[in-house]
Amino acid sequence: MKDDYTNTGVAEPPVEVEDDERAARQAGRAASRNGHERGAAVEEHEMPGPPKSVLREYFESAVVTVIMALFGMAFIVQAVKVPTGSMQNTINIGDHLLVNKFIFGPGPALPFLPQREIRRGDIIVFKYPGNIHDPEGDKKPENIPFKTNYVKRVIGLPGDRVELRGDRLFINDKLLPEQIIEGRNVDDKAPLETPAPIPPRKDGENYAVYYYRETLEAERDGHGQRYDPNFHYAVNGIPAVVPADSYFVMGDNRDNSSDGRAWGFVHRDLIIGRALFVYWSYDESAPASGNFLADFFRNTRWNRTGTMIK
Repeated sequence: MKDDYTNTGVAEPPVEVEDDERAARQAGRAASRNGHERGAAVEEHEMPGPPKSVLREYFESAVVTVIMALFGMAFIVQAVKVPTGSMQNTINIGDHLLVNKFIFGPGPALPFLPQREIRRGDIIVFKYPGNIHDPEGDKKPENIPFKTNYVKRVIGLPGDRVELRGDRLFINDKLLPEQIIEGRNVDDKAPLETPAPIPPRKDGENYAVYYYRETLEAERDGHGQRYDPNFHYAVNGIPAVVPADSYFVMGDNRDNSSDGRAWGFVHRDLIIGRALFVYWSYDESAPASGNFLADFFRNTRWNRTGTMIK
């Protein structure tokens, strides 16, 4: 009997302990559930912050817009205005251009991005490199070296030998095909007058350039282009070799352009981008009435809006 009691006494306590552990685990799970429920309830009843004022919302939107605009102007596009006639009639005085800054981005061109090297014939916007032959001219506020924007056409690539003979341009002693058109300057602010109709371009003539009648007549007479003391590169019988990482540029209005013939070459670091298209054009040669709104609609060249630059 004692042994049976002893065995019974020994057998019963583990059962009681097991029941106690089960009850503790159930109580713990219940407490955990209650804790989560209380936490969820607390989260649900958290008070929201103060509502944003209309002024604050407008301010935040304006800040984001400004940041995006600055990013775009720094890396993608830039707006420029053309104040001079060196590129007429390709680009007219009063044209407002968008410049593609991304296409000539620094570093190697990646195949999945719209980037490429500068090509002959590209119209580029760059910082004026300065003219060592005319230091007084570089003191003018509208013509500050490394600050004033210029727009010209790329003629010579690095290593090219460039020479202008009369109205004919030679690259490495080979004639560069250009459509040559007579242009007459009737107003410093207006496009050049040209004969009508303009003959169609021949094979290889991807763009047009304009010369005054006097220059064209001198070429026809066999005298070549007249000597110009303001020109020092690629003219007057002296070819110019384009240095590495540099380009030789000229205006399409050949008889009215301060370009590489006068001041030399444009280093790659000074090039901003490629002229893309005209987003607005205002005819500065048209008379002004004094009514801004009326002049805007009357003198805007609507037919040039959206014109691609080629």
